[in-house]
Amino acid sequence: MNTIDNENLLWQVTQFIWHEAAILDAKEYDAWLDLWQPEGLYIIPIEDVDDYAAVLNLCYDDDKMRRDRIKRFQDGFSISSAPPAVTVRTLSRFVIDALDGNTVVVSCAEHLVEDKFGRQRIWAANVRYTLTSTDTGFRLQEKVVRLLNSDGVLNSFSYLF
Repeated sequence: MNTIDNENLLWQVTQFIWHEAAILDAKEYDAWLDLWQPEGLYIIPIEDVDDYAAVLNLCYDDDKMRRDRIKRFQDGFSISSAPPAVTVRTLSRFVIDALDGNTVVVSCAEHLVEDKFGRQRIWAANVRYTLTSTDTGFRLQEKVVRLLNSDGVLNSFSYLF
């Protein structure tokens, strides 16, 4: 792939990731679920490993778990989401790490500011997206959110990163 195509691809995946962030900040969870491939995985690991299935994770959500998590958010059955936090995400430092056919792997940095009960918290993470290009645009195949303090003391969070 030539440089012009890479620059265009970087712009396209950046737009997709910014769109996902806007959806999450707006709590449009059904729209967020629509961004996923059915076999996709949403992972927030504790350890710095690559075999997430073999270790304990903060999140290791397949399609069913993503939908269950969203249902709890929407129905108010998640104690951590009552009331829901207001969030603002900023994503930057986009890099295409790999490209293979219709699959692109992109990494970026994320800062998430949460406001709840008049208190603000800041989270920072390195995020890796594995995206599949389809006829209707990109779809999430895997999203791995490596929180900077994932092995430290974490209070509950009532949103998705």
